[in-house]
This record gives sequence, structure tokens and C-alpha cells, in this order.
Amino acid sequence: MPIARINGINLSFDEHGAGKPVVMVTGTGAPGRIWRTNQVPALTRAGYRVITLDNRGIPPTDLCPEGFTREDMAADVAGLIEHLGVGPCRVVGFSLGSIVVQELLVARPELVERAVLMATTGRGDTLVAAATAADMELADSGAKIPPRFAAYVQALENLSAETLDDEEGLRDWLDIFEMSAVDRAQVRNQLTLQVLPNRLPDYRRITRPCLVIGFADDRVLRPRLGREVADAIPGARYTEIAGCGHYGYLEKPEAVNSAIIDFFA
Repeated sequence: MPIARINGINLSFDEHGAGKPVVMVTGTGAPGRIWRTNQVPALTRAGYRVITLDNRGIPPTDLCPEGFTREDMAADVAGLIEHLGVGPCRVVGFSLGSIVVQELLVARPELVERAVLMATTGRGDTLVAAATAADMELADSGAKIPPRFAAYVQALENLSAETLDDEEGLRDWLDIFEMSAVDRAQVRNQLTLQVLPNRLPDYRRITRPCLVIGFADDRVLRPRLGREVADAIPGARYTEIAGCGHYGYLEKPEAVNSAIIDFFA
């Protein structure tokens, strides 16, 4: 993967396909390659040049152990768009990545043509704050969770009831989660950014067309939080996809990809 010097850090990114550019921003602890299985093939087939990145804190991008902000992450995306000369472009975010894209829309709207925001929020709530505090306490404790137990918890948190009831499919999910367990200590800086102040009033200044996608069984960022973002952004559309949890873009990729491509077209 190429490395660019952006905002004083080494930022890792990758490119796929040719055509109008789409920049994709992942969630907490996830590398940019997470998009390769489902979204990259669909978007490249639809005629787009897909640009993915590893957010700061995710190797081989710099870890930035001194800490960073959501604004820093948004500036990284802006810097990459400028470095590649692809603005204004289409941008997709998921979870923390959606929050980063929302900050980009506020700070640098001239770099964005339109945006898709999946599993997002515009404010911290009690459940998000509790989950983040627990994750940070675990990260600071130095404790190591057995991978099999971590996979079980990740499945309960992020998958829908439909997927949990699919016994054969669930075994595959558990194997994937066990092999790709996130080191909370490594991503601690990203964890601190999951609880944000109420940004909904600021999102009323967003001028670019936006599609907010909620996942009906999302227990991490409940759909009502995404609907609040859509209600705040002037003219934003909201759609909700049934039968999927927080990882809806992986559980129901066909529905998610169709929504993205239709909106971009």
C-alpha cells in the first residue's frame, strides 16, 4: 500500500479501479482493507475509483501515541483528497468513520461532492458512553481477553438476530472475529473519540447531499441516532436496512452497496 505524508504523519492508503473517485473511511480499530471484500468490488464494477485508507492509529499509518482528535482525522481525509487531487469527490464513512466524514463536511465542504454516512451519530448517549468507558478501562488494565471469548462478545454486539440464528454462517463469523481480534490498547486513542459532544446544531450547516444509512438491529449506534443526523443535515436522506446489526455493510452488502451506488448515481 502507498504511504503519503499528510499533516505530519505517514498515512497508508490504497486505490482500486478507475473512474469518479470515492474515498472510504472505516470505523474504530478497522483497517482500510475491510472494504475490499464487499464494497470495493461493487463500486469498481459500477465504474468508480475507490480510495481506502488506514486512519491514524492503525498500522502502517502512524500510531500517534500522543493522541489525536476527530478534527485531526478529518484533516487527514482532507489532506489525502488534496494529495491525490480528487476533490470534490464522493465519500463514505462507517461508525467513527462517519463521524469523521461529518466533521469533514463541516470543515472542508469544498472537497466533498456527496457523502454516505453509515451507522452514525451526532451526539454521545448513555449507552455509547458506557461502552466506551468500559473499553478504555479494559485497554488501560493490560488484561488480555481470550480470542474465542472476544469473538463471542463481538458477535453479540455487532450482528443481527438473523445472523446469530444462522448456525453455519455464524461459525464463519466467529472464526473471522477470533482471527482479527482488535487490541484495545493499540486503538485506545480512537476509542476516546467515540463519545462526542452534541454536534447536531453544527451539522445543520452541512451543504452537501448526504445519505444516512441505519441498520435496523444495530445495538452499538441505534438507528434513531442516525436518523437524528439525517434530520439535522438539510436535505439529507435516511434509509434503514433490515436484518443487520452494526456490521450491516458486511452482513447485508448487496442492500448496502445498492443504496450507495443508487445515491451516487
